[in-house]
Amino acid sequence: MDVLIIATKACTHRMNLEQELDGMQIEHRVCFVENCPDLVHRFGIRHSPNLVVDNELVFRKQPTEVELHAYFDTKTKTSPRKTN
Repeated sequence: MDVLIIATKACTHRMNLEQELDGMQIEHRVCFVENCPDLVHRFGIRHSPNLVVDNELVFRKQPTEVELHAYFDTKTKTSPRKTN
């Protein structure tokens, strides 16, 4: 599963989203909009943060913890989580 946070460098919610994903043991990458204009155009990014999973934009805002668990619980039922 490829999980990507797209956020501005000044986004105050990005760190929280990263911590929530870490707590759920979801591996992820961060791409800053300032460095990735191609992704900004591709996904029509206008706000921050955004969460892209397997090349699909799934959240255009800071999701709640409940929303994250609901999404990833159904997602991981069909594909196992990566572990170290």
